[in-house]
Amino acid sequence: MSQPPSTQEHPGVIPRPPFIEPGHTFESVTDKIGAIVLEQGVRRGWLVGFTIAFSLLMVLLVALTNLIATGIGIWGINIPVGWGFDIINFVWWIGIGHAGTLISAILLLLRQQWRTSINRFAEAMTLFAVACAGLFPVAHLGRPWLAYWLFPYPNAMGMWPNFRSPLVWDVFAVSTYASVSLMFWFVGLIPDLATLRDRSPSRVGRCVYGLLAMGWRGSALHWHRYETAYLLLAGLSTPLVVSVHTIVSFDFAVSLIPGWHATIFPPYFVAGAIYAGFAMVLTLGIPLRWYYDLEDFITMRHLDNMARVMLATGLVVAYGYMMETFCAWYSASNYEEFMITNRFFGPYNKLYWSLIFCNVVAPQLLWFKRVRLNLGLLFLMSIIVSIGMWLERYIIIVVSLHRDFLPSSWGMYTGTVWDWATFIGTLGLFSSLLFLFIRFLPMISIFEMRTMVPEAKIDESAEAHH
Repeated sequence: MSQPPSTQEHPGVIPRPPFIEPGHTFESVTDKIGAIVLEQGVRRGWLVGFTIAFSLLMVLLVALTNLIATGIGIWGINIPVGWGFDIINFVWWIGIGHAGTLISAILLLLRQQWRTSINRFAEAMTLFAVACAGLFPVAHLGRPWLAYWLFPYPNAMGMWPNFRSPLVWDVFAVSTYASVSLMFWFVGLIPDLATLRDRSPSRVGRCVYGLLAMGWRGSALHWHRYETAYLLLAGLSTPLVVSVHTIVSFDFAVSLIPGWHATIFPPYFVAGAIYAGFAMVLTLGIPLRWYYDLEDFITMRHLDNMARVMLATGLVVAYGYMMETFCAWYSASNYEEFMITNRFFGPYNKLYWSLIFCNVVAPQLLWFKRVRLNLGLLFLMSIIVSIGMWLERYIIIVVSLHRDFLPSSWGMYTGTVWDWATFIGTLGLFSSLLFLFIRFLPMISIFEMRTMVPEAKIDESAEAHH
């Protein structure tokens, strides 16, 4: 049986940390991940976290009820700032979901093994982020019960959406993104659902997981169809990573407002979305890794790789900021120059310089391996980036709008208590869905992790030898 050469034969080679700690078998991987879902009773930490998240979800319910009953006048939007927290948070949440699709689809097609430990909860994070994002444009309509007017269907009113508007493109892009991401996530779950069906100690668990597993028995035919479907969905998801946030950027780029009318917006928004998404994956992954004792599966090498991706996309975002300033100067347009000057020295300048610190200055520490491998600093860095990306959306939307072409149209914008309640409530929705997912579904792919253990490597070597 052929074996890979050991590092002892090459003493000058420094071995890289593994993607799974040694000593695991098929059985131990299944037991450790499955036990989190199948354990009897509820952990106290999980219960406390879910209670806090559900309380915030109730804040969202109250805020949306008041919004529908009273109208969008309860928000801080005005003339000229017609877009406020609603669109800021929409773009922020959509961006957060991009890391899950990138990890799942693109890294799968590139055969990157380090995606295995983090792809499942990153995919779930994508779905929950899109669910939060979808609330804001519908609420922003003012009459959300008429949202179906956005869809092209034959009707007696003879009314059709304006297909030249990127706002309509958004509806199709986000709904397609949500649908494909949901199918991709569910198909990946099927083998693990069958494992939970076979191991569940309760009759209800066996019935529910059995229905969701759709008759999976692990035959060669099942695996063949599974791999074909999973690969096709990965291929469908890959262009969505680029297209969705590109279309979101068109909401701004096709306008003539200084600060929005920029051709760099599509790649700049896509890089920013991946940047924010990986920051959120780290924000969630580091505590989950610690609380559920998953250091064997989510190793330091995973965290190091995610920090590297965050650094790379952060540099692209920094380049976008520089190009915005350069293009405003190079255009010789008084309006563009004023827009940049207003960002630098206007009434919102503290937010702008905070954004530069969060997204450009602080992440430069990730060049140092000691920082990337320090869990406390890495967790802090991920939170700083998430705050910075939210501030970026605030600067792009509010600061570009609040001083119009005519000084008589100038105005200031601040979010009201209901703006903040809606935003904090979506954090509760996201967290509640995440806590339920952790409790009832495996947050790490069981069958994919089993391909990483030494037994699987030996089997592959034996097959190759024969």
